[in-house]
Amino acid sequence: MDLEVGAILEGKVTGITKFGAFVSLPGGRSGLVHISEIAYSYVNDVNEALSVGQDVKVKLINIDDSGRINLSIKQTEPPPARPAGGRPRSPRPQRSAESQPRPSAPMYQGQGRGAGFSQPRAAQEPQDFDNMLKHFLSESESRQSDLNRGGESRRPRRSRRG
Repeated sequence: MDLEVGAILEGKVTGITKFGAFVSLPGGRSGLVHISEIAYSYVNDVNEALSVGQDVKVKLINIDDSGRINLSIKQTEPPPARPAGGRPRSPRPQRSAESQPRPSAPMYQGQGRGAGFSQPRAAQEPQDFDNMLKHFLSESESRQSDLNRGGESRRPRRSRRG
């Protein structure tokens, strides 16, 4: 039997791994249903969704250059309906505008061991590009020299013998 991409087939689960399930197909061939192609919902463990010997309907989604067959169970079913509001609701609680974290880039102080991160800076007036570039370069050179000074003590010294 010649298999075509897009064909819907009946198969039987012959093996389960942590990344998917192997399914025997008509004609003596077999393919893999990756864990992400088992269901539209999140599947943590393949054993919770499928069992060896189970009959399944699969869609052939790809045959790669080495002849491996990639299958999908979820593509044989219509996707679940979305809520009327558009996006599905997230299980995480939504934050109010006041509780949103303020974007800040922590800066490494670089004064040897135990040096941490500085506190976020207060909002500054907008600067033009040239001033921002000068400020960045001066901070960068300062940090680089701090790092270089801190690293000298860790380097092995070479002895000079004549």
